Amino acid sequence: MRAVNRLYVVGLTGPTGAGKSTVATLFAREGVPVLDADGVARQVTAVGSPVLERLAGVFGRDILNPDGALCRKILAARAFAAPQATKRLNEITHPAILSLIRDALSQLEAEGERLAVLDAPQLFESGAQALCGEVIAVLAAPETRLVRIMERDGISKAMAWERIKAQPKDEFYQKANRILRNDGDLPAFERAARQLVEEIKERRI
Repeated sequence: MRAVNRLYVVGLTGPTGAGKSTVATLFAREGVPVLDADGVARQVTAVGSPVLERLAGVFGRDILNPDGALCRKILAARAFAAPQATKRLNEITHPAILSLIRDALSQLEAEGERLAVLDAPQLFESGAQALCGEVIAVLAAPETRLVRIMERDGISKAMAWERIKAQPKDEFYQKANRILRNDGDLPAFERAARQLVEEIKERRI
């Protein structure tokens, strides 16, 4: 059941480095509003926010830069070092993120939008799939993701593997309605993604 009734929400998820942002960009180019859950996460961890204070209390005050802003590299290194740490991170951040996502989707609906995309790496973990009419998962082999993460974030191989190991395996995403593979043939992946975007638009707009 979707919590937003007239606005049709497509959930977009998948592990880091799989290529989810490519699909989000294709939707945006077609004029479909894309709500970025990572962007919402940055809002809830803004300087002085209650969520940021809780994170500092759990993971250490040195996750804060001198100006009080979150140092995401330090937090990620600690939060992804063990499953229990990752679980604690999610317990602190997910409720606040979901609240802002609900508000943003309600605003889009009030503005008359009929289709929107929720780009959320932890869509299922946070329970945000309940807001969606359908879910697309973008997947890629761990070795392929490793190279992409290292290049994208400028981190070591060891740190990139820690992030990969902290996320669910491909089987976890089989609950999605659609799965797109992005294992290296970028033109083929983009063609498949574009076809899916057009098909959803035709159905919902």
